[in-house]
Amino acid sequence: MNKGKIGLIAGSGEFPLIFAERAKALGLSVIAAAHEGETNPALSDQVDEILWIRVGQLGKLISFFKKRGVKEAVMAGGIQKTRIFDFRPDLKALAILSKIKEKKDDVLLRAFADALEKEGIQVKESTFLLHPLLAEEGEWTRPLKKEEKADIEWGWPLAKKVGALDIGQCVVLRKGVILAVEAIEGTDAAIRRGGILGREKSVVIKICKPQQDLRFDLPTIGPGTIQAMKEVKASVLVVEAGKAIVLEKERFIAEAKAAKIAVVGYRGKSEYE
Repeated sequence: MNKGKIGLIAGSGEFPLIFAERAKALGLSVIAAAHEGETNPALSDQVDEILWIRVGQLGKLISFFKKRGVKEAVMAGGIQKTRIFDFRPDLKALAILSKIKEKKDDVLLRAFADALEKEGIQVKESTFLLHPLLAEEGEWTRPLKKEEKADIEWGWPLAKKVGALDIGQCVVLRKGVILAVEAIEGTDAAIRRGGILGREKSVVIKICKPQQDLRFDLPTIGPGTIQAMKEVKASVLVVEAGKAIVLEKERFIAEAKAAKIAVVGYRGKSEYE
């Protein structure tokens, strides 16, 4: 760690705030680059310095970090895929984009991370300092029913296939029927859409993409996930053990138990890994 400094490239959600709080508790100085329209403004009170940028202002971000002696950085929080329609790349970003044929999430993120590392800024895993938040293997709230186990075993490799195609990280199913596949709308919207079609007792499977670079935002669940499931009376949430972040875990588990939702940390296998 360079003189106790860590750079934070902040996206949306609670993840950036949780990372900043943890880093500060460990005595680190947090230098943040936050995205307008995405990052929670409350982050300003959690960090030592902050720069607000538009999505795509890579050169501005790099200059900010270098001037402040940042040698290591973490990407925390996602960027809505719909931001692609409001993407304002600067010259640095345009130079990188001109060399990329496939504009997939992982390809773009790797290219941007490589650009940072060429400038002497190492991009750490997104779970850096936050390993206690990783999902544990096992049944967290209640035992699974036989038909729920069958849906998980059937749906897991399908979810992995969807992830391998870089479409999304979540599928919703019931009794061997796929009700929804997450795409640009995000997990909670997919849960609501699939849950309505399934009427109730849907199974939600959220995976880490087989090709996921652990430097970038891992799948994240929290009380908001449970709220979306409660709205459509979904009954099971499956996440990948060791490869998903759980926010506000105590509250999350308490709310899942109260709603009789089974939450499972799963280590399945598929042909894509």
